[in-house]
Amino acid sequence: MESTGKYWIPVYNMLESTCTVVLAHPKYVKAIRGKKTDIRDAKWIADIFKHDLVSGSFIPPFAIRQLRDLMRYRGKLTNFSVGEKNRAQNCLTVSNIKLDDVFSDVFGKSASAITDQLLLHPDGSFDVAPFMDRRCKASPAKVQAAIDGLMCSEQAQKLKIIRSHMDSLELCKSNLESVILSLAEQFLAQIELVMTVPGIQLFSAISIIAEIGVDMSVFPTAKHLCSWAGLVPQNNESAGKKKSTRIARSGAYIKPLLVQCALTVCKSDKHPEIKNRYLALKKRRGHKKAIIAICRMLLTAIYAILKKSEVYNPNLYRKVVSLPANRAFTIEQAVAFVQRHGFLVVDSDGVIAS
Repeated sequence: MESTGKYWIPVYNMLESTCTVVLAHPKYVKAIRGKKTDIRDAKWIADIFKHDLVSGSFIPPFAIRQLRDLMRYRGKLTNFSVGEKNRAQNCLTVSNIKLDDVFSDVFGKSASAITDQLLLHPDGSFDVAPFMDRRCKASPAKVQAAIDGLMCSEQAQKLKIIRSHMDSLELCKSNLESVILSLAEQFLAQIELVMTVPGIQLFSAISIIAEIGVDMSVFPTAKHLCSWAGLVPQNNESAGKKKSTRIARSGAYIKPLLVQCALTVCKSDKHPEIKNRYLALKKRRGHKKAIIAICRMLLTAIYAILKKSEVYNPNLYRKVVSLPANRAFTIEQAVAFVQRHGFLVVDSDGVIAS
């Protein structure tokens, strides 16, 4: 069966329990150009399947699919909430109120209390000192100057609606998370194993399990899993020339998640085996390619952890920096080693060695 949007899911649900369904990506079962109809397409797919030329897509079990659907919806709710925060910030900006200059979080405790007062006193004619937390770094005078603006009634009404929508989104997200946690209890052992990987917290681990499942036998090797997640360069070479090494567009959900985890762990000194690898790659290939390499490193570790049911072991990724005691060089090797490190080798007469 060819996958087309969401239309394959009802058919798959009906046939899953009675037979083995092979769901194929349209890219791999495309018919010959010209005279294309649905009947010709069906005949072509049946013919190549009869000759065992159709490779099926990875379809996780029903419980994993439900968990995947809920986690993706949670991501959508987060995006909606971020969008509403940007609109609320826009309301303050067009009203000449610059809370973002004095607060690191415009939706924190102190900033929210001051915003409540702004809705009651749109001209900013109130003292901000009683509403500021003692941990605020900005002085009351600076905060008072930041709210020296005028919020019109239309912007005030808009801001009230936005904040009400944000509260309802947070309530929906909280209710959804309780459903997710109850569904994820059956995969608690695997989630705890994934959480041993640096930079991965509870909901990140649940999201990874929801995308790749817990049975790693469906992927022959870790390289197959990384390719499925879109973390490997394209294989596009002709006449000895590599045309493109861009990564694939697949893994639209797991790849951004791994990038966030990689960005977090690369800033930490608690895991030098990852940070040092990132810095070494960044020096040669740049930040973006280094981050994708760290994502692949994390996903490879997750594959091994789930397959072997072992916790993350950082010692497996740390390189030995001490040289062996009985290491020996020939003269030619020693000269080449010194030249590689930027030195010029000369003889006793000052002639540069070739």
